[in-house]
Amino acid sequence: MDIIVITNRHLCGGISGLLNRLELLAQYRPSRIILREKDMSEEEYERLAKSCRDICTCFNLEFSIHSFFSAARRLDVQNIHLPFSVLAKNPSLIHDFKTVGVSVHSTEEAIAANCLGASYVIAGHIFQTDCKKNLPPRGTAFLSNICTSSTIPVFAVGGITPQLVNEIKNCGATGICVMSGMMRGENYKDFFTL
Repeated sequence: MDIIVITNRHLCGGISGLLNRLELLAQYRPSRIILREKDMSEEEYERLAKSCRDICTCFNLEFSIHSFFSAARRLDVQNIHLPFSVLAKNPSLIHDFKTVGVSVHSTEEAIAANCLGASYVIAGHIFQTDCKKNLPPRGTAFLSNICTSSTIPVFAVGGITPQLVNEIKNCGATGICVMSGMMRGENYKDFFTL
C-alpha cells in the first residue's frame, strides 16, 4: 500500500527536527512527501520547501508543495497538493504541474476533482484524530464511496495507525497519508513493514 508522508514541524521539534525526520523517513521510501506547513508565511515556507525538495531529490522521492503554488513555480517543483476549494477557484493549475493532488471531504468534491483533472485525491478524515479534535470522523463507508466514485487514486487520511491499514485496503484505497505517526516517535517503522 502506498504511503504519503504529510509534514508538521510542530510535532518533531521545529524546522531542524523536521529536516532530520525527513532524512530518516526518506530511507524507508514513502511514495510521496507533502510539505504541509500552512501556518508559515510564503517566504518562510519557500525556504523550508527548498531544503525539503533537496532531501527528496537526494533520495529520488516525489515531493509536493502544499497550497503555495507560486513558490512551487519558483522552485521548479512539479508536484502540488491543493485543498479542493483552491483548485475549484484556479482550475488552470492542473496544466501547470506534473502532479496535482487534491484534498476532498465529500463524494461530490472527489467527483469534481476527477473531472478537473486531478492526479489523485486525499479523502478524510477517516478515523478520529487529534488534528481535527472537534470534528467527527467520516468513517470507512465514506472512504468506500469515494473509492467507488473515483477513477484516480484515492488516499485515506486521518487517525490512521498500522492496525487500521487493512480497513483502508478493504475500502479500495490506493494508499494512506500519515502525519502524526510519521512526525514523532518510532511508530513510523510499523507502517513500512506492513
